[in-house]
Amino acid sequence: MNWLELINSKLYSDSTFLAEEINTWKGFNERVVFTNGCFDILHLGHIDYLAKAADLGDKLVIALNSDSSVRVLKGEGRPVIDERTRATKLASLVFVDAVVLFNQDTPLELIQELKPDVLVKGGDYTIETIVGAKEVLELGGKVEIIPFLEGHSTSAIIKRIAKG
Repeated sequence: MNWLELINSKLYSDSTFLAEEINTWKGFNERVVFTNGCFDILHLGHIDYLAKAADLGDKLVIALNSDSSVRVLKGEGRPVIDERTRATKLASLVFVDAVVLFNQDTPLELIQELKPDVLVKGGDYTIETIVGAKEVLELGGKVEIIPFLEGHSTSAIIKRIAKG
């Protein structure tokens, strides 16, 4: 398999196929870590966060907000980078095992379907505000919060560019 085939093999357009893959991984006692986000303008903070998330298990699954979902969350003019490019960039990271797009306001349906062992979010969340935390904990899973790498955010990058 060449590199582009490997990258493309990590992209899932159908969560049903991903759920089947996750069941296979779990059959081999591999611990599945799940996180989600927009990941617009991939930067060092994202890499730091995702690498630390991957360290919490054996397989890292990223649920990526679709372009329309990002617009609802972040407003017009976002995302800066289209969903196909964002997904491909994430899938190209060696520690990422699967990327799946979602259109909903939250990834709750995906979390309920995929049943990850570990749910991860960034430092601006608490257990009480993490969508899907209750469901993962009820299944015996864990919820982890990873502190942000200070000084790195997509919004800050956009502000710097706008200032010129």
